[in-house]
Amino acid sequence: MRDPDGLLRRAGVRGNPDRDQHFLIDDRVLDRLPTYLDEFSIEPERLLEIGPGTGALTDRLLATGATVVAIERDGDLVSFLRREFAAEIEADRLELREGDALSVDIPSFDACVSNLPYGASSEITFRLLPTGRPLVCMYQREFAERMVAEPGTSAYGRLSVSTQHYVDPEIVETVPPEAFSPPPAVESAVVRMTPRAPDYVVDDEAFFLRFVKALFTQRRKTIRNGIRNTAHITGLEDPEAVVEATDDAILAKRPDAIEPSTFAELAAIAGRVGHPSNE
Repeated sequence: MRDPDGLLRRAGVRGNPDRDQHFLIDDRVLDRLPTYLDEFSIEPERLLEIGPGTGALTDRLLATGATVVAIERDGDLVSFLRREFAAEIEADRLELREGDALSVDIPSFDACVSNLPYGASSEITFRLLPTGRPLVCMYQREFAERMVAEPGTSAYGRLSVSTQHYVDPEIVETVPPEAFSPPPAVESAVVRMTPRAPDYVVDDEAFFLRFVKALFTQRRKTIRNGIRNTAHITGLEDPEAVVEATDDAILAKRPDAIEPSTFAELAAIAGRVGHPSNE
């Protein structure tokens, strides 16, 4: 395996916190990341990596035997990777795509293993989740804890509901700042996300996610008041009709006490009675 410190030296770069660059340099963590794919019981032929940096994780993903498709926005790093991994590129084992993962087309892939740029981790994740593919991604620890949080806990929120709509997320390890160069100011965590269909039905996914987002902007309010106060976000024409059609026991709760399935029930009611002009 390529030495991550050696890659940094050959690339002639140093991480820049102002550009959200923290290179993972701990060999033990790097070696473990691909092994978290084993739980999925698949043999991926195409692995997606977002933000390969100097290629330390890329090298380990290539060792699985899969073709790696890597998206990197930094032109200088792309040039280095093309030199460093010239043989793998020539053998069609590695595809490098220069661009921002927030805007480029996401290529086809069987699974994703990535140390995501933390500043864009939410937006990137919600581009990946709807693909229905297994994901193993590194996040800030606090962000990861919100992804896996259960109702009734302080960390439970919009991110929890939206993530768990698509996958079963699990924190498989925490990673100290010293594993990176330069060290970030916070701990990190690896989240393994197993895709699965939710145990509830959603007719309009975009509205469901918007409805969840809206209610969590009022997380200290009851569901009753949240529905009334967020019509400008949800687009409901008649929020009062939604309140009248909803069980009082649910209306009296706060969003952080509501299961994802109950949000789906609420969204279905809202879609049915909140738009009288569509009737």
